[in-house]
Amino acid sequence: MPHLTSTEIAGRIEDLYGAPLADLEAHAQDQPGMLSALLCMHDALALAERSIDFHRDHLAPLIHPERQIGPHEVSHLLDGSRRLAEAVAVRDVHAKSVAAVLQSLARVPAPASSPPTPSPPVPAPPLPAQSTAPSR
Repeated sequence: MPHLTSTEIAGRIEDLYGAPLADLEAHAQDQPGMLSALLCMHDALALAERSIDFHRDHLAPLIHPERQIGPHEVSHLLDGSRRLAEAVAVRDVHAKSVAAVLQSLARVPAPASSPPTPSPPVPAPPLPAQSTAPSR
């Protein structure tokens, strides 16, 4: 299954429900269900992506090629690397989960506006057979 970003997931949710994400979020506040769950998963994925960006940006100056890495910086590098790895793992789990749920769902086409076709009439029940034997 390909890795999907929160932007791609948002687009798939919009396609599935046929409305912009902001409208769907407003609608989901009143009615919990699958839409609410998908939006929650999307929010968690977006938060994990922001966390990745934050930790990557925090580590970038620490690993600059011209910077000396001393004992004090090592602990910051290890902590930042651990946090970045955790954010990536969380992102991957959320992306995989929401993609699997979206893959299992399909948009149901709107019903046709043509009038329903009438069903054929039900045949009348058969009449009881007449006996030719004399009755008493």
